[in-house]
Amino acid sequence: MSKSRKPALFQILGELSGSRKLIGSLAKNDFKTKFAGSYLGRVWAFVQPVVTVFVYWFVFEKALNAGTQSTKQGIPVPYVLWLVAGLVPWFYFSDAMSAGTSALLEYDYLVKKVVFRISALPVVKVVSSLFVHAFFVCFMLGMYVVYGLFPGVYMVQLVYYSFCMFVFVLAVSYLTSALAVFFRDLVQIINIILQVQIWATPIMWNMEAVSFPPAVIVILKFNPMYYIVCGYRDSLINHIWFFQRPQLTLYFWCLTVFLLFAGTHVFRKLQPHFADIL
Repeated sequence: MSKSRKPALFQILGELSGSRKLIGSLAKNDFKTKFAGSYLGRVWAFVQPVVTVFVYWFVFEKALNAGTQSTKQGIPVPYVLWLVAGLVPWFYFSDAMSAGTSALLEYDYLVKKVVFRISALPVVKVVSSLFVHAFFVCFMLGMYVVYGLFPGVYMVQLVYYSFCMFVFVLAVSYLTSALAVFFRDLVQIINIILQVQIWATPIMWNMEAVSFPPAVIVILKFNPMYYIVCGYRDSLINHIWFFQRPQLTLYFWCLTVFLLFAGTHVFRKLQPHFADIL
């Protein structure tokens, strides 16, 4: 099969395989320069999420008296631990989605270079966001240790669910970054969608504690981030393996693979016009 007839996903994977060092170098530089010019520099990448966690914890646990949440085994868990298990993956998803969508717009000077592999740019943004995510995973685990709640062997699933989120965000970013070149308002639309989605995902509230109609519950579970957030809480609180949720796992990966093929196909089709538009 000739290269031109290969699915765009396989073409792009081949390009990425040969650009691993370049992607790593650009991702590190992207993270370093994100807050360049401010006095605290990269510290802001960590301060803002910590403040956000504190605000949500204060509002829901102290002001609204959220109290504790229960595990599947009925063991009460401090609300702040239940909350942070949902917020940490959300921070990565939100940051990587916003950055990935604007990847081509931000690196327009590289897009115009004929010899540069443009397909690496969405990956650079998604990888760059991983640096902060890794810190907050460690921060989250430290909080659990301080509270005396040890996840044990189930903690290894955090690697799996982080990988799930990485692949999903990358799939969507290929689609949105390509479309954003022609429709720049998409960047703002994505930000608005993220503001709504954080409340549509059971991050601050417990889906099992509300009395929604069954149809509404099913619709909310179609949100791919429901699988990720539940996965983090299964790994840290509920002690449930990912293969014990076969339907959700199958749905998530079917959707993600579909978006990978669709996103890379659209990206490759529109790629010849990027330099002209930018």
